[in-house]
Amino acid sequence: MRVAKKKILFVASEAAPFIATGGLAEVVGSLSKALVKTKRYDVRVILPLYQDIKQVYRDKMEYMGNFSVSFSWRKQYCGIFRYVLEGVTYYFVDNEYYFKRHGLYGYYDDGERFAFFGKAALDTMGFVNFYPDVMHCHDWQAALALLYLKTEYCHYVNYQDIKALFTIHNIEYQGKYDLGLLESLFGISRNYSNYVEYQGALNLMKGAIELCDYFSTVSPSYAQEIKYDYYSHGLDLIVRRNEHKLCGILNGIDTDYYDPATDSALFANYSAEDLTNKAVCKAGLQKMLNLPVNSKTPIVAMISRLAQHKGFDLVKTVIEEALQQDMQFVLLGTGEWEYEQYFSELAKRYPDKVASAITFNSDLSRKIYSGADMFLMPSKSEPCGLSQMIASRYATVAIVRETGGLKDSIKAYGAEGNGFTFANYNAHDMLYVLNQALNLYRNEKEWSALALKAATTDFSWNKSAQQYEELYRRIYDNH
Repeated sequence: MRVAKKKILFVASEAAPFIATGGLAEVVGSLSKALVKTKRYDVRVILPLYQDIKQVYRDKMEYMGNFSVSFSWRKQYCGIFRYVLEGVTYYFVDNEYYFKRHGLYGYYDDGERFAFFGKAALDTMGFVNFYPDVMHCHDWQAALALLYLKTEYCHYVNYQDIKALFTIHNIEYQGKYDLGLLESLFGISRNYSNYVEYQGALNLMKGAIELCDYFSTVSPSYAQEIKYDYYSHGLDLIVRRNEHKLCGILNGIDTDYYDPATDSALFANYSAEDLTNKAVCKAGLQKMLNLPVNSKTPIVAMISRLAQHKGFDLVKTVIEEALQQDMQFVLLGTGEWEYEQYFSELAKRYPDKVASAITFNSDLSRKIYSGADMFLMPSKSEPCGLSQMIASRYATVAIVRETGGLKDSIKAYGAEGNGFTFANYNAHDMLYVLNQALNLYRNEKEWSALALKAATTDFSWNKSAQQYEELYRRIYDNH
């Protein structure tokens, strides 16, 4: 007897490969694909049809029709397009007034834009006759879909059995608005204000945590950290009050996309079975960045947004001390002006030791992942982090601070270790483990074993998808 597939609908503001600004898009694109591969799920994803989605994808979208979306006093056009990719059905919500703009976020009317999107997500279920067992909402931009489900749509027969999972990718961005906008902008009755009101404001993430059936974060350690004020950006009280329905699942990476054996951006391909060509990648990177080509000199790399919470204040404190020994430092990223200036100047002062590319370039990033020996991530907080996993996949040893997903994915050098770690947010603690790594690098046999350990750590979505399956089961079996 055939068992009916469980139905999952992802509601998200971005998803790879269509549109991405960070890790959220990677998760939605990769997790949905991993779940479909099990053949136990009918997985669909709903996204806004942004102007920045490339024409190559638009050309293959199928127009399904349109309807009107009502929220508060507004009635807005909503067109629906469909695109099937690797077994996952994607629905794109079309409204040029809200989404025909460059970029995804940062507009004065983001609250209204994502209120429309949240309502459209629920109305689309009826339009395409797909009522999921679990509606899986991601971050504050999708929180309104969950709020509308639990306050309004739950009174309609087809929506009554839909369970809601809310995933926090970064608790810093909560969707805060003036309380007076609850009815006039979002169209939510004042009867529900206690769910969304927090510290004198309307907080959409708080509302989603209160009303969801379960909520999750993108690593087990981050799930624990957000119970405390240091990490929670003010929401620790709400997290603790709801911790009985909190779960942390470590993200994976798309190991087909990030594969040194097939990656066309590399100077030469290699694999965990044969790392020989990693040396070719290193020499190619040194030459490309005008650094002395020397296989014996270790390259320490960073690929990151240049922001203080990424640990750049620590790096700035001790990098020149570290550069007194035989090493090269390669940086790729953009961000805060102070750090852009500092690392540009550092490269001018140490032309044989430092290369700073103040830009973002996907091709160069993979040349760095493959050509570097060590990858530094000293973050103050890191919900999950993908760079340390990608670096490891390319046999580049990660050096991380023990926080969030960094703590869960990288274990200290030793019997089970696949990298180097330090606990305190302290520049000299970071320098101490960096020096440990530089010293070990001189022991070729030990270093090769560690690089192999990093390259063979399983960071695929398979394990994470299994954990999400268990969570989905818990959600629809327990209610």
